[in-house]
Parts: sequence; C-alpha cells; structure tokens
Amino acid sequence: MQLLYLLFQGCLLTYTAMDTQLVEKVLAGDVKAASRLMRDIDDAAPDTAIHLKRLYPHTEHAHIIGLTGAPGAGKSTLMDGMIQHLRRQGKTIGVLAIDPTSPYSGGAILGDRIRMQRHANDSAVFIKSIATRGHMGGLSQSAFGITTVMAAMGKDVILIETVGVGQDETDIIRLAHTTVVVVTPGMGDGIQAVKSGILETADIFALNKSELEGSETTLDEIKMMLNMRQGQKHDWEPQVVKTVALRGQGIDGLLRQVQNHWNFIETKGLKGYWQQKARTEMMIHFRRLLMERSLSMLNPGQTCQAMVDRILDHEVDPYTAAAELVAQVLK
Repeated sequence: MQLLYLLFQGCLLTYTAMDTQLVEKVLAGDVKAASRLMRDIDDAAPDTAIHLKRLYPHTEHAHIIGLTGAPGAGKSTLMDGMIQHLRRQGKTIGVLAIDPTSPYSGGAILGDRIRMQRHANDSAVFIKSIATRGHMGGLSQSAFGITTVMAAMGKDVILIETVGVGQDETDIIRLAHTTVVVVTPGMGDGIQAVKSGILETADIFALNKSELEGSETTLDEIKMMLNMRQGQKHDWEPQVVKTVALRGQGIDGLLRQVQNHWNFIETKGLKGYWQQKARTEMMIHFRRLLMERSLSMLNPGQTCQAMVDRILDHEVDPYTAAAELVAQVLK
C-alpha cells in the first residue's frame, strides 16, 4: 500500500512539473508548446483548464480585434492587409480564423488562412484556424481559451475572424475589445444591419470593395442608421471607413480608427469589458461542465436511448422526456 502511495505521489509530482514547464514555455512564446495547448483546447482535452488557469493572469495587455460580416465581404483579405500594416509598426500578432463545420461530416475547409500565407514564415505572426464544431454565434467554443494562449504568448494584437454565415454573430463583442463589421456595396448590408442589430455590435464599419458601384448608397445607409442613434447616450460613436482590401487602400485609416477606439476604452477604463468577458467565459465553461457531468450521471448510451425509444413508441413526448432526464440528474 505504501508503495502504491509513493508511486502515486511520484506521478503527481511529474505531472505537476510537466504542467509548469508547459505554462512557462507558452509564457516564453514557445510556438510548439502553444500550438499543442491550442490543439488540446480545441479538442476539449480534460486537463487544459489547469493550464488556462495559470495563463489567464498574463493576458490583459493584448488588444483583441474582431472582424465579422457576411460571406464574401472580404474579411480575410482585409485582415491580411491589417497584419502587414501592424507588422510595419513592430507589433506581434496572433490570428484566429474560424470556419463553419459541416453538419454532415463534422469537418471544415479552414481556408481563410490561405489568404494570409505570405505571413506564414513570419515568426512574429501566429495563425490558427479552427472550426465552429456546431457552436453558434460566429465563434468556436474554444475561441476564448485559444485567445488566452495567444495573449499569454505575448502577442500585442489578436485578430479574430468570425464564421460570417448569419445575422446572429454576436459572440465576438463578448471576446473582442474592438469589433469591426465589414460590409460591401450591393449586398443589402444596410437593411441586414437593421434586422440583425449590427448597429449595436459595431465599433467600426469597414465599407470594403468601396470602388464598386453603389458604395455611396451603402455609405449613406450606414450613416442614416447611425443618425437614428441621435437622442440616445453613447460613449463611442461607430466610425465608417472605406477600404479596398485587394489594393491595400484604406487599411491605414481603418487601423487608425481601431487605435482610436483602443485609446478610448483604455481612457474610459477596461473594467466593464473584463467583467463582461469574465461572465461570458465563466458561463461557457459552466454549461460545458454541467453537460459533461449530467451525461456522465445519466449513462447516455443506455438511459438516453431508452428515453428515445419511449418517445418513438408514443409513451412520452420529447418535452416530458427532457424534464424526466433533468429530474434524474438533480436526484
């Protein structure tokens, strides 16, 4: 018995040492260590929370910038130009590009990073592509954890590109300090913005492909929406910047507005942002742990299948079945 105890203690000390080494490597900017940890976070490995707990206090310096908008708006190309300009300023950069997951295969193309290949050999730029894995809201469930690792690596700026598949991509405002909504002429973005509440989401509008016909109309629509805010008290008024990402036009102006917004929230104080982010992260992990614990208690292979069979036999409806499962967990 004593021998088993000593073996257990030895394994525990070895694991703790490995855990500390990994954290130290990430804090030192070790790309291999960070990549391995990000992969484990995306795969929902059980021990990642231990590392994230130790990295979390080292993350408050990074400026997190989110880009969202409809498919084809040019988010990836715009981000590529932003990386180039930021590198000229000597900034180190983390990039998180999120792609939709196939509901059939569970896979994703992860093609956004193709447009950023010219930065692949730059040691100061870390690019990570992940899939949503069914998570709604434009981000992946692992996005918060991966962003924590990038910030702990010492990245000055973290750029996050959302999926860009719908009107409910609001998770980004809970993760990013500055949210850039990319719109284009001729896509009905003005009307879509009113429908989806993007007016409240955007800190900055990037009117991309502004060389196309109809750009002035789209610009007027955005300004009209902003004028609708008159009479309401807002600390920051969203700015509109015209860009042509393929030609590199307007990106310097966009980054100036991004910096202006960062200066603004720093002056105002980041307490509100950190409160919102902390609450969101806490609830994400709470829901995940609650689901995992509940399923482990239910033995889903048997209990859930038995309940499904009862539904198919018309013995119970799905609503009652779900309530019974909750009651079993709460026991």
